[in-house]
Amino acid sequence: MALADLVHDPEHAYLAIRLGFLDTLKKLLSDEDSTVRRKTTEVLYLMVTHNVGRTGFLEHGVIPALAKLLNDPVDICRWNMHYALKLVSELPAGAVGIVESALIPSLVLKLKTELDDIQGLILETLAGCLRVEAFEALASGAVGILKEKLGHPSVAIRSKAAQALLAISVPLEGKKMVLQEDVFPDLVLLLEDEDAEVRANAAGALMYAAVTTPGKYAAIQADAINTLLPLIKEEKSKVRLYAIKALTMLAEAPEGRRALLPHVAEFRERMNDANPAVKKAAQIAVEVIEWKP
Repeated sequence: MALADLVHDPEHAYLAIRLGFLDTLKKLLSDEDSTVRRKTTEVLYLMVTHNVGRTGFLEHGVIPALAKLLNDPVDICRWNMHYALKLVSELPAGAVGIVESALIPSLVLKLKTELDDIQGLILETLAGCLRVEAFEALASGAVGILKEKLGHPSVAIRSKAAQALLAISVPLEGKKMVLQEDVFPDLVLLLEDEDAEVRANAAGALMYAAVTTPGKYAAIQADAINTLLPLIKEEKSKVRLYAIKALTMLAEAPEGRRALLPHVAEFRERMNDANPAVKKAAQIAVEVIEWKP
């Protein structure tokens, strides 16, 4: 408890790591007393809020030690552990560390059974890890589980599930699995979600998944064009950007181009957008829609 108070300060966290506290804390993760485990996981997640802590986690092999708490009977111990992993996954080297610890299949399966608060943390960890390596998650059936989460009553979980699907749709194998699991209708449904972040992540996932020709036609068939069009005028720039980019992907199919030609003026309006990325995306969209073979 005293250590938890001290390591809020990055200098103390640095000193604690230098003195070898991480190896001591790893042993305490197996303590039979739940209060000891709770405070140990708390100290660890506080340390990992500092860069020196994240580096220390990797150098001292803390990730595999933390993973032993995946089935801990005490909710707060598991929450602290998952919060620490989420913070580690925000660094590319940390995400690689989690992947190399062979934790991805276990994290994917935990989405089926964990508390909603913890599911949110797992989804954030997975999104970070999927950016560096998606294949283990794909092999663990992640796409089917994430598809289920898109319909979750919690806005946070819907948003984070869409964010994870966006990340898993970047590699070709992920795009194929999104098509195979028929996720396009679910993503199109989320384009009308009450939450702007959910809409943005759904549009982003569609953008990546529709890169392949079968993906384009699956999205068009799911009525993605009509549902995406209103989003190019959204207040949130991230929604506008992803919606325009997704529609540009669909315009590469002849059917998509035909459907979007009557709306070129709306894209031209966005060429004066205050956001430079949106402006550039709108210019590219107009070029693709007006392209003649």
